[in-house]
Amino acid sequence: MTLTTIIVGLVLLALGLLIGYFIRQQIAQNRASSVEAKLKLKVQQAKDEAREIIIEAKDKATKSLEEVKGEEKKKKDQLDKLEERLLKREEIMDKRQVELDDKGKDLEQAVEKIKTFKAELEKMKQSELETLEKLSGLNKDEAKNELFKRLEAGSHDELVQSMKKLETIRKSELEKKAQELMVSVMQRYARSNISEVTTSAVILPSEDLKGKIIGREGRNIRHFEKLTGVEVIVDESPETITLSSFDPVRREIAKVALEKLIQDGRIQPARIEDKINEAQKEMKDMIEKAGEDAAYEVGVLNLPPEIVHLLGRLAFRTSYGQNALLHSIEVATLARMMASELGANPEIAKAAGLLHDIGKAVDHEIEGAHLELGIRILQKYGISEDIIKAMRSHHENYPVESMEAALINAADALSAARPGARRETLENYLKRLTNLEKIATDFEGVEKAYAIQAGRELRIFVFPDKIDDFGAMKLARDVANKIESELNYPGEIKVTVFRETRVTEFAK
Repeated sequence: MTLTTIIVGLVLLALGLLIGYFIRQQIAQNRASSVEAKLKLKVQQAKDEAREIIIEAKDKATKSLEEVKGEEKKKKDQLDKLEERLLKREEIMDKRQVELDDKGKDLEQAVEKIKTFKAELEKMKQSELETLEKLSGLNKDEAKNELFKRLEAGSHDELVQSMKKLETIRKSELEKKAQELMVSVMQRYARSNISEVTTSAVILPSEDLKGKIIGREGRNIRHFEKLTGVEVIVDESPETITLSSFDPVRREIAKVALEKLIQDGRIQPARIEDKINEAQKEMKDMIEKAGEDAAYEVGVLNLPPEIVHLLGRLAFRTSYGQNALLHSIEVATLARMMASELGANPEIAKAAGLLHDIGKAVDHEIEGAHLELGIRILQKYGISEDIIKAMRSHHENYPVESMEAALINAADALSAARPGARRETLENYLKRLTNLEKIATDFEGVEKAYAIQAGRELRIFVFPDKIDDFGAMKLARDVANKIESELNYPGEIKVTVFRETRVTEFAK
């Protein structure tokens, strides 16, 4: 009973498993059919969409092609029109060229005719001259000289009186217009100068110090020159050492340091470095004080510290022996005074006068003319454009754009040309006097010429039988004109012509 039951259970279990398998197979088959149907449906939809896209793309391509063809047709029409216009222009140019060629031929023929007429005219003139020479018995040059002599003889007294009258009128007009002409006339005498002072002398208490300064095998002097950048000249001059350098500030630092070493007495490399450092600090303070004092004296305040420092450096710069800072102060003062008299702006005038040579503070360190350097410095530190325009024309490199600029030119000339302001070398002084006298003696009829008053007056003595009163007046003007055109000089030169008149009579 138990065995049978087990067998029956096993059979039923097998049948159940078999039935379950078939059911699962049917379910899976049904599911597969459903997925396949869905896939077929999606594929069909994709084909339909692709067909629509292709149709739409074809339509767009057709429209684009039509648009391109339309644009191509328009461009072709434009090119055809342009080609037609070019052809017309070419035809017009060809016609004009033909016309120009014809006109050129006509001009050549006209030129030939003019040349022929001119040659015939010259022949006629020459024939007339020959006829006149035969009739008068004089050639062309002789007739001209004779005519000039007669005109001069007939008009001599009138010319002398006219010239005297003109001189009187000119003096009167100059006195009336002195205030107006002062500004423009003085500009002619502004001149650019460079420094000739490049050495400083240091006095020694005794001749023995020269050996200490030189040191063993020149050790001290080489170290000193290396640190200061200044050449030390030890020669036969008694108790004197010369310092040479184009940089005035370095030269002054070297001078102060050497004087400190001489006072200390201990001259060795370590002490040299210490004294040079002390001298540099003192020099910086001296420069700042000099710049501040100059700005305060003139009344130009609120200058940038860098500009004040550069002003102080001018205290150690000279031009023809004239201190550059004192010259700047003079120019500022003179310009301010003239501006007040003439109705110009005195503030701009004095500031431009003080700063007009600021470029000289660095022209030995930076390449370039001191005027251009000064303009760049003032622009860099924000100085007013009116002040720059007023200072930049004092060497005539820039046009005078304002009354203040003209005043700076005049003040600069006055400060440089006043007696004692600048010194010349003996060679240049003698050369200038010689040139003055030579200009006068080159004229015919001059007996002697003397340059006096340091070349500010030229006195000319003439032969009275060769030059009359009218000729003396003309000679003075001709000599003055020649001096103005050939020489460079400050101020003015007075030209005086002396003609001796002798009257002799005999009593019988």
